[in-house]
Amino acid sequence: MKSLPAKRVNFINNASIIKIKPAYSMPRLKKTTEHYTKQNKLQLVRGGKPYFDCLIGMIERAKESIQLQTYIFDVDETGRIVADALKAAAQRKVKVYVLVDGYASKKIPRAFIQELTDAGIHFRFFNPLFKSEYFYFGRRLHHKITVVDTRYALAGGVNITNRYNDMPGEPAWLDFALFLEGEAAMELCVHCWKTWKNYPTRKVSTPCEQKQVHFPAGDASEVSVRRNDWVRRRNQISATYINMFRNAKSHITILCAYFLPGRVIRRQLRYATERGVKIKVITAGVSDVKISKYAERYMYGWMLRHGIELYEYQPTVLHGKIAVCDGAWMTIGSYNVNDISAYASIELNMNVRNKPFSENTEKMLLQIAEKDCVQVTSEYYRRSGNLIIRFARWLSYKFFRFMFVLSTFYFKHRP
Repeated sequence: MKSLPAKRVNFINNASIIKIKPAYSMPRLKKTTEHYTKQNKLQLVRGGKPYFDCLIGMIERAKESIQLQTYIFDVDETGRIVADALKAAAQRKVKVYVLVDGYASKKIPRAFIQELTDAGIHFRFFNPLFKSEYFYFGRRLHHKITVVDTRYALAGGVNITNRYNDMPGEPAWLDFALFLEGEAAMELCVHCWKTWKNYPTRKVSTPCEQKQVHFPAGDASEVSVRRNDWVRRRNQISATYINMFRNAKSHITILCAYFLPGRVIRRQLRYATERGVKIKVITAGVSDVKISKYAERYMYGWMLRHGIELYEYQPTVLHGKIAVCDGAWMTIGSYNVNDISAYASIELNMNVRNKPFSENTEKMLLQIAEKDCVQVTSEYYRRSGNLIIRFARWLSYKFFRFMFVLSTFYFKHRP
């Protein structure tokens, strides 16, 4: 384990965090029965070249349909590679549907969209609650899903842009996705279609047809598709994390890019540690959202006082979202443990019940903590930080409490 160098990271004084009261609290979660499909074959895919090799391979093997939905689609080298594969699929008479978020992907040139539509690709921006030529209000499409032939699916936190790919001299941001073949692909296909049609009130018919699959007992995993969408009153992923903290027996390992839990989840974290559950959290050392990192470090004192082990990833930006409970089951997807994911975005995770798969994922996370992270200890925390930095982090946290409101609104939305 690397020791934390004194000049690399500064933190506020322990005494400066006494009470943290968020501006908003999570609404009462609806009690729902979690549905698991049993016939699924899984592979954990790391971001960068492995992810995009997997994605391009899926597109190239598609025979019937492709549903690709993502938050960011940049027209750079990586975006062009994916677009060329999609256009080639459309030319093979594969039905291709691409849905991107209207905020994060608003810089897509019109000429590029025309290229896609001329090739036979169906393209749309995700519709918010309200929009006009001058404003946009509503949640963002934050999930990243590709479904091929209603049999194969790839879902996680990886966007389509160079930052998430291994480029010359620029390693990819750390992120992960789950590749699956099996029954859960049917659920993801239906979810993509409903999102494509903007969830109309009437029942939506989809072309998704269940593919009959059967895997040997050792290869099959149980998968539950979980969603968060505040407009449709879906809080399934938030409920997953709450249930994880409530029911964990021994330990939880979390990798999360923007770890800023709200009041409800903080309370469950505290209860879990008081019961003796060991919790490790791997966060970003270098973040693409500096205000988020400042706000996150403001909360380090609270987490350390409650016995949570903290690690900061060093090699590049961390963007992944995985949690493993007791080495027995796990959740992975686009959901960050913060109020923006809970309230301002459409998120999708997949819960996996497969002990060997979960154990291997946890071992990988622990290796990342050991080899690529520095541990944030209480001793260093007490010695570090100056008045200006403490104030900046306090201010960042206060601003972040309201950021999810701001994140749903911007001017001059692209039609």
